[in-house]
Amino acid sequence: MKSYQPSFFDDSDRLTALRRLGDPLMELSKHIDFEMFRPKLEEALRKEDRKSPAGRKPLDVIVMFKAIFLQRFYNISDEQLEFQITDRYSFTNFLGLHGASKIPDFTTFWKFRDQLATKGIERELFDLFHAKLDQEGVFAKAGSIVDATIVEVPRQRNSRKENAEIKTGQIPKEWKNDAHKLSHKDTDARWLKKNGENFFGYKDHIKTDAGTVLITDYRVTAASVHDSVVLSEMLGEGDNGQSLHADSAYKSVECDEILCSMKIENQIHEKGKRGTALTQTQLEHNRQKSKIRALVEHVFGFMENSMNGIFMRCIGIKRARCNIGLANLIYNICRYAQLIRLNRVQRA
Repeated sequence: MKSYQPSFFDDSDRLTALRRLGDPLMELSKHIDFEMFRPKLEEALRKEDRKSPAGRKPLDVIVMFKAIFLQRFYNISDEQLEFQITDRYSFTNFLGLHGASKIPDFTTFWKFRDQLATKGIERELFDLFHAKLDQEGVFAKAGSIVDATIVEVPRQRNSRKENAEIKTGQIPKEWKNDAHKLSHKDTDARWLKKNGENFFGYKDHIKTDAGTVLITDYRVTAASVHDSVVLSEMLGEGDNGQSLHADSAYKSVECDEILCSMKIENQIHEKGKRGTALTQTQLEHNRQKSKIRALVEHVFGFMENSMNGIFMRCIGIKRARCNIGLANLIYNICRYAQLIRLNRVQRA
């Protein structure tokens, strides 16, 4: 076998091949300037002035943020993230690294993501990108769609007594004396039974722009919280005079009154009552409303399929908010790039 002599054109050839094969990460880099997030990240994660310049310099916040982007986009563990960055040329190219670059270890990724969760800046990053889209006139502003999906986390095997204490906001005494055990217990997530199946985790409540199917607002709650509870929190002056689509889970006198008071066109699905079926007219109206309402399912479908599932490995509401917020931001970034490819966004 002939010995291989590295060539100056090796990287160029690989990049050309990736471009030809349609690397989605190259497409994202082409349309998204991740530097827009730098000021917010550096401000939030800035450490106190070091007394000595000795020691290893901190890693670039954009490289780390883009690494966390990759992790959530492909829904992989910290260990797999380190391996895939080391192994895959498309990952290192997306991060702006080269063959001689030192790859952070998996604990570094964990610490960075935990910093994001502790500071709670995922919402600020989401709002920053939302403001960019609004400034560019991307949103159609022709109505909104609201919906929620369950985000499962590792299930807890607690006794009935322990669960009863957790529901009242207390921590079981035996857990308080065992810090290691307590660190593995999620006291914020809740159980929910839906369609005969049991789920444990949280809910991602979203409001989307009906014209572009971009997420415009969201809330994160325990799974047991009803979909309609946070509806009023996601509505604002910008919704006045527009339509709102939602499934029958949001149908109630209270929700109807909220929409009426805000002069929002009510397009929530009608819901049958016990002993009283929907009329043919109501069924037909629901079918018409579904043509728009069903678009919100594309959001969760993208997360479930293209992002390899919505399941999270974290524990606690603070980390859940961070991971779910990042998932919503990543969806918007990918959707924005798709709208550009479809020529539905005119860029300056």
